[in-house]
Amino acid sequence: MRLDSLFYRLSYRYGSPRWDTGEPRAELKELVEGRPPGRALDLGCGTGTNAVFLAKQGWEVVGVDFVPEAVEAARKRALASGVSVSFVVGDVAQLRRTGVVGPFDLVVDVGCYHALPESLRDAYEAGVASVSGPGSDFYLSGISNPPATWRLLHAKGVDAAELHLRFDADFVLSDERPLGPIGRASHFVLYHLVRKPVVLADARGDSPGRAGLDSSG
Repeated sequence: MRLDSLFYRLSYRYGSPRWDTGEPRAELKELVEGRPPGRALDLGCGTGTNAVFLAKQGWEVVGVDFVPEAVEAARKRALASGVSVSFVVGDVAQLRRTGVVGPFDLVVDVGCYHALPESLRDAYEAGVASVSGPGSDFYLSGISNPPATWRLLHAKGVDAAELHLRFDADFVLSDERPLGPIGRASHFVLYHLVRKPVVLADARGDSPGRAGLDSSG
């Protein structure tokens, strides 16, 4: 078992993680206000707070988390709230193995990618690209200055330079908005990425780029 997986499983099994407040993020409410609902994917959904909120707004939602205890709590939350959400126990860095099928109009990651080990980030990007429809919105929030203890998880946070490095092949970084401090971290930022159109082979028979391959599902 990966060290980060063990850490999060223990966090949910033996306590209430401080990042799981039970209240949907304020910026998420702003993002969907007045927007026609579609299909949404919540990556690192935890106990389902944000996924359930989206479902209440009429979205068809899939939530993914690799902690079984968190997913079980998420299912109970959805049932108690009277909404239907498809929660999947799976690794966000291996989306294709989870059985999650796109395309999604909206992908949300609240504090998941920034704690992901660096060695898994390219696979994460490829998976998100494969389930995102052309022009779909991907909102990712995280911190750029993680505490020293995160080094044990081989995680380094996230910033605009990191997103350009990993995502430019398939996404355009459209906007970034500081959200202020959260806990001991002073730079919590919301990034808005937009999925590029799928690139197909041209008339000369050239092979498609990574965007075309990843978006074929």
